[in-house]
Amino acid sequence: MKRIAILGSGIGNNYKAIVNYFSLKQSKPDITLISNNLKADMLEFAKDANLKHFYLPDEEFGEFFSTQEFDLIVLDYLSCELPASVLELGRFINIHPSLLPAFKGKDAIARAFNAGVKVSGVTVHTLSDDIEGGKILAQFPVLIGSLTHFDEFETEIHKLEQRLYPIVIEKILEDKVFDFSDLISEGGCGNCGGCG
Repeated sequence: MKRIAILGSGIGNNYKAIVNYFSLKQSKPDITLISNNLKADMLEFAKDANLKHFYLPDEEFGEFFSTQEFDLIVLDYLSCELPASVLELGRFINIHPSLLPAFKGKDAIARAFNAGVKVSGVTVHTLSDDIEGGKILAQFPVLIGSLTHFDEFETEIHKLEQRLYPIVIEKILEDKVFDFSDLISEGGCGNCGGCG
């Protein structure tokens, strides 16, 4: 059985989407939630759902991952940056709410919208010590129409994250490469107009 660690600090909507996605699959990975925030909603959700979870302070990440073997370590809006010494201890991936390399860093959704771009989207990438500078594993677009409100755009980005991330994780665990058709075949849509 494949082992996944999910590292996060907040609400955990991507975490919930990953758990729900794999709950419907015959081959289910062993998923452990780890949060550096004792008050994170995702920890409460995991507790209520009787899922593997625990709190771990940032400074203990290195020691923990040096003694554990996970097939994949998945970030879900982690509030701290991981040093290179921790990144060397496993296979880390992250999701970012823009089409990298555009709009790296914080507030990417708002910055993309305010810049007036007509296409943004979501990127899943490996982690490196350069912020959002790892290898791009998957991207999917979201179009921004002239009448699109910011709230609509932000909602669409987060919905796409929750559709894309679990599929890419599954592909990685199966040693396969993500393709656009993978998301469309799972019923996803990036509002790109390609679905007809």
